[in-house]
Amino acid sequence: MERRPGLSIEVIHAGASLAEIMLMEEVSELTRIPRSTLRFYRHAGQGQGPRSFKLGGRICYKRSDVEAWIESQYQAEGVR
Repeated sequence: MERRPGLSIEVIHAGASLAEIMLMEEVSELTRIPRSTLRFYRHAGQGQGPRSFKLGGRICYKRSDVEAWIESQYQAEGVR
């Protein structure tokens, strides 16, 4: 298993595994949303972006939260 600096299994909340924790750069790459937009979503705090949290001073996301947010965006748009 790849270890990332600054992430410790003892500090992960709610049973998330290290593989499920994503950094902002990874979420940006996955969603193709610029990091600046993800920062704005976090700052606005009105459910615009995927749920995030701070871990060791870094903004992190649970993969399941990101995937759920993507699905909610798809459902909100409807099929065209």
